[in-house]
Amino acid sequence: MSNPIGDPGHGHSPAAWTAVVIMLVAVAFGTLFFYLDMPVLVWISAGLLVVGALVGWGMTKAGYGVGGSKYVAKEH
Repeated sequence: MSNPIGDPGHGHSPAAWTAVVIMLVAVAFGTLFFYLDMPVLVWISAGLLVVGALVGWGMTKAGYGVGGSKYVAKEH
């Protein structure tokens, strides 16, 4: 699909990739710990999920998000 104003930039930044990887690891471990009936570790994984979102937000504010001062767009 073509976009006349260019790529809106969703998901193609270091901030987005870092946040998604952290949250993906959190969900994977949370699922494993849920299966193994380790409720404390499930809650820790839920906390890590929140940490991933905060890291992504913080990196965006630091300039690593789309349109940030430290972000360099790459052609696909």
